[in-house]
Amino acid sequence: MKKITILGSTGSIGTQTLEVIAANPDRFCVTALTCGRNTALLAKQIAMFRPRLAVTERREDALALAAQFPQVTFLYGREGLIEAATADCDMVVNALMGMRGLEPTYHAILAGRDIALANKETLVAGGRLVMETVSEKGVRLLPVDSEHSAIFQCLEGNRHRPIKKILLTASGGPFRGFSREELEHVTPAQALKHPNWSMGAKITIDSATMMNKGLEVIEAKWLFDVPAARIQVLVHPQSILHSAVEFADNSVIGQMGVPDMRIPISLALGYPERLENPDAPLDFFGAGSCLTFEKPDLETFTCLGLAYAALQTGGSCPLVLNAANEVLVDAFLQEKIGFLDIPRKLSLILSRHSAAERLDLEGILEIDRQTRAKTRELL
Repeated sequence: MKKITILGSTGSIGTQTLEVIAANPDRFCVTALTCGRNTALLAKQIAMFRPRLAVTERREDALALAAQFPQVTFLYGREGLIEAATADCDMVVNALMGMRGLEPTYHAILAGRDIALANKETLVAGGRLVMETVSEKGVRLLPVDSEHSAIFQCLEGNRHRPIKKILLTASGGPFRGFSREELEHVTPAQALKHPNWSMGAKITIDSATMMNKGLEVIEAKWLFDVPAARIQVLVHPQSILHSAVEFADNSVIGQMGVPDMRIPISLALGYPERLENPDAPLDFFGAGSCLTFEKPDLETFTCLGLAYAALQTGGSCPLVLNAANEVLVDAFLQEKIGFLDIPRKLSLILSRHSAAERLDLEGILEIDRQTRAKTRELL
């Protein structure tokens, strides 16, 4: 029985992780659950999965739930997240949104826990530190993003064969084919309507700007030790080929499936085994009968180009890109700035930054804090 901790259990990835666990009660049990402020859903999850530990964002929520579930230990805030991440378990699923996923992941690795990582900001902001610590501690870090899970699967059995290129697929988001003039008038409601995937608000906006794909390029560099020049983005509107690897002999191995996040989640939880999936498989005569690919429009969706540039410069530039983007996306969702103000202001912030190298955790968190403050000042 594998013991699982889920950081961010009430979000999209967290709830789907619990669906996989519920479908496999003989394989998994839940050690700890954490949430932000959706305590009503957390209470339902606690009643169903009976974790020993639960964490909320606010102290008052933890106290209220403790009265309801006296058999569960309740903690709150940053310290609670770190406690959950280092609690006794076999695997920590990091389904947190944004930069707050880095610190608990780092402490979980130090504690010797295997990681199922859905929080791409962990590697965007702290890639070198995290991957060096993974190596030092000998833990397993398994990607949950559908694209990185696909690449991981393509490399199984091919670890020592030269990689020519990683082919990272992107749906193109809701505005594929739009001109910059059309994007000037995009509203948050329009940007939140993703054509293929059901995700949280922040990642859905990132998909619309194609920043999500830029962050995934940075994540892929650290996960698979491949330079930016050998990571190619393919716009694939059907989201059937989840990503692929081209080898030195020009042969390409790809992973296909229906767009369902429970597939990469179940792979990470059950690895090295594959779990049974009762849902409908890919229909090669229906949705999978026509697959198309396009080059990304870097002149219109400039966030992707900014991510490549930040990765090429290296050091703290990807960290700054991520921190500023989180603030700008939040401002767009609150209708304080326009859609194209996100890449415009990102470009300005990056142009003012002098990259720092080989940061420890405290250095990363400090640059993140400073960048957010400067971005809010700019707004």
